[in-house]
Amino acid sequence: MPTMKQPATYVQLLDRAVSAALKAGAVIMQHYDTSISVMAKSDKSPVTVADLAAHDSILAYLADTGFPAISEEGGNHSYDERKNWRKYWLIDPLDGTKEFIHRNGEFTVNIALVEDGVPVLGVVYAPATGELYAGCKELGAWYIPNADAVAAGPVDFTDFQIQEVESSSPQVHTIAVSRSHLDQETINYIEKRKLELGDVRTIAAGSSMKFCLVASGKADEYPRFGPTYEWDTAAGHAVLLALGKGVFSFPDGTSFVYNKPNLLNGPFLAR
Repeated sequence: MPTMKQPATYVQLLDRAVSAALKAGAVIMQHYDTSISVMAKSDKSPVTVADLAAHDSILAYLADTGFPAISEEGGNHSYDERKNWRKYWLIDPLDGTKEFIHRNGEFTVNIALVEDGVPVLGVVYAPATGELYAGCKELGAWYIPNADAVAAGPVDFTDFQIQEVESSSPQVHTIAVSRSHLDQETINYIEKRKLELGDVRTIAAGSSMKFCLVASGKADEYPRFGPTYEWDTAAGHAVLLALGKGVFSFPDGTSFVYNKPNLLNGPFLAR
């Protein structure tokens, strides 16, 4: 792995983030077909050896970028410690642990670079399917359907750039919903949208793949009212920003900001 000299360009940082995600995905898949030992964290959410191994892999791969990192599995950084961080990595090593445990393939590696409270670069990689979405507000957005297959050599991202995102259907409004966390507030929101728009359908997915459905145009919006953390949203948010889309607080419509005193997110709409 080449040493990264500061200041690195967005192209270099994107390449490093993609490589880190692919490496972590390979680590996760080593555990996918084995007996999965599930532990409970202090908030009762599940964690596996794969989560922790992916965390270690990503942090090792990003260490020489010179930026600090917040990871779901990395312990707490007090706000006093991080409040003056202008640029840092925000990581969910295995987003969708429940999907991983259920072996349905809908789990992702999320890596984002946050600058002045905005995710300026993000990678969402689904190692079970090989799909990778990446975005940088300075460079564009990409979808690579078989990133694991092209990982062996240099990737020409221009071959995979998302040029124009089509609506899922001009006649049917499509809402992405969580496969594991469909709550009553979301159901109520869908019913409200049906009254407003008429023909509305839903498409379910796990982890950050819901952001990717919006990025690809397969869904028009993704509402989330249940609890999420900043590491759950930053990478997908970066991809959407690169496409002129975004993540907005609900109901006031303000843009999401990161490195808050409390890393817990409020309700949002991605669209």
